[in-house]
Amino acid sequence: MATTPGGPAAEPTARRDRYAGPPRYRAVPRWGLPVGPWRIAPVPGEGPLRPVDRARALAAQLVPVLWVVVVVSGVAAVAEVWRYVLLLFSRSDALSPEAVGVSDALVWFGGWSSVVATIAAGVLMISWSVWTYRAAADRSGTRAWRSRRRVVAGWVVPGWNLVAPGSLLAETEHAALDLPPERRPSPSRELLVWWALWAACVVLGAVVLVWRFRTGTQALADGVVLHAWADVLAAVTAWRTIRVVRLLTALLATRAQGPRQLLVSATAGTAGAEPAVPVGAAGPQAAPTAAPVPTTSAAPAG
Repeated sequence: MATTPGGPAAEPTARRDRYAGPPRYRAVPRWGLPVGPWRIAPVPGEGPLRPVDRARALAAQLVPVLWVVVVVSGVAAVAEVWRYVLLLFSRSDALSPEAVGVSDALVWFGGWSSVVATIAAGVLMISWSVWTYRAAADRSGTRAWRSRRRVVAGWVVPGWNLVAPGSLLAETEHAALDLPPERRPSPSRELLVWWALWAACVVLGAVVLVWRFRTGTQALADGVVLHAWADVLAAVTAWRTIRVVRLLTALLATRAQGPRQLLVSATAGTAGAEPAVPVGAAGPQAAPTAAPVPTTSAAPAG
């Protein structure tokens, strides 16, 4: 094999051009990213998100915000109690500026943070209730007779918001339990407790708002007590709301057709009580009875 004199030829090195700036075009390019926010491409063969999927996504955002409401409402309640204790001490002794400053800072932080967290939780709660109501209607195979505007108005209109949210969630629970649509909804104990707390929270909040317009030393002291009770009630109501949201979301997320445990109660001493069987499964079959065997009596030996 012949080689060139002086050894093999060196491979040519790639030439590096200097950076000449961004590319220039004689006309506006027709390619590029689409205008608008980034969106996840839909999976082929799948349609838009179902109401139950939207309800689950909103519940995942709502529950942490409700926990924030519980915490900041508790802080606000402690701050109001501390302010009332300082008012009692101020009747006989002078208060230190540091104690008053810390009390005012806690009251300010607890009050405004609870207001912001409550508004955020309220917006998410209304959206969640809209989609859970639609998901319950789809599950039961009926048409949702409450429109979006009617649901929102039931939460925000004074007076109406004492009964509309409870009845809305009662209808949602009724459909989520796969009960007959023609039967009147009967709220569970969990929902009734939440309903009572919600109504009490709305009423006490209105009383606190009206009480702020009163003047006088005693009115201010009574306002501190009302604010403390309102914060405590708000924290308890938010905690019960978390339980209701998780309960209804879990009921709607389960399949309508599938094994469900049916509880059968039997009193002590009751005979023939049937055990719990899954709904939709074949019921307990009676054991086949044997045919009566004819018996013949032997004739006495004679």
